[in-house]
Amino acid sequence: MSDEGPKVVAWETTRRCALRCRHCRGAARDTPYDGELTTAEGLRLIEALARAGNPLLILTGGEPLSRPDIYDLVRHATDRGLRAVLAPCGPLLTPETVRRLIASGVRRISVSLDGPDAETHDAFRGVPGAFEAALRGLRHAREAGLEFQINTTVSRHNVNVLPALLDLAVGLGAAAFDAFFLVPTGRGADLRELEISPSDYERTLRWLAGVAAAGPLPVKATCAPHYARVAALAGGTPPPPFPGERTVRPASAGCLAGRGFVFISHRGLLQPCGFLDVACGDLRRSNFDFGALYAESPVFQALRDVDAYRGKCGVCEYLRSCGGCRARAFAASGDYLGEEPACDYAPRGSGGAAR
Repeated sequence: MSDEGPKVVAWETTRRCALRCRHCRGAARDTPYDGELTTAEGLRLIEALARAGNPLLILTGGEPLSRPDIYDLVRHATDRGLRAVLAPCGPLLTPETVRRLIASGVRRISVSLDGPDAETHDAFRGVPGAFEAALRGLRHAREAGLEFQINTTVSRHNVNVLPALLDLAVGLGAAAFDAFFLVPTGRGADLRELEISPSDYERTLRWLAGVAAAGPLPVKATCAPHYARVAALAGGTPPPPFPGERTVRPASAGCLAGRGFVFISHRGLLQPCGFLDVACGDLRRSNFDFGALYAESPVFQALRDVDAYRGKCGVCEYLRSCGGCRARAFAASGDYLGEEPACDYAPRGSGGAAR
């Protein structure tokens, strides 16, 4: 993959956000941040991405709608042939902002719901009324015809209500449901007690992968690269019982950090992903030569050499389709080439019995 451009780029357009989410990788605050890329710099970044092969561009934050120029940035990305999607929090989605997003060329938005009710969601997002505000914003999007997906951060806080969350996503008219598995970075570094156990992780992935394919909407697992293995092993076999089971259509992909996926911070620093806080180049210092940074970063090059991965990931028969979460490995050991600590699978190459 070293000779190819990235497939997906997530740009943290701002770190400012009014929510106080317990798991926030950036520990965002509702205040201006020094050093954020300016409008002119954002336009240069978009030009660089267009030259690098037109990846899918995720405009995220913080709260991207807190940038007054967000519509101009999206419009420029659209005009340059980039597929642009936005990840707002929900409260700033009004009939007017939704109309402007559609006019600018946004293809889809994603809004996070971390519980099927206000009590569960607001406790995780840290602001009373966040749940109702998100639902209100989603209604505005649906009424205007703006496609949206529901994202959920999976933790002990909500793992047993995932079926109810899926039902809610279906009822809201979502185009997809994406389960993000908690990675202990940022504020999340203090939430290790909320990480689900490896066995529960496996059980949850089997639920996602094993239910019938004729479900009401696509389902994806993010920050869970061993979903690829679980889906392959499921092979159509019914999964173990899960409360409130509902059919979904599984999708899977291994960890693409630095090898197909790039995160760009609000200050223009490249990282393998938003949860792997290892700088891989500075756009400002490199004259916004994104393509060169992506191709030449020693960290990206190391991540692309999966044969150098260590621990049980390095001997696993699913190394190339999964690879383990590099951010979770780094958070656990300081080694982003180390083994995935949340994986419950015993590779054949490790001498253990595969599960």
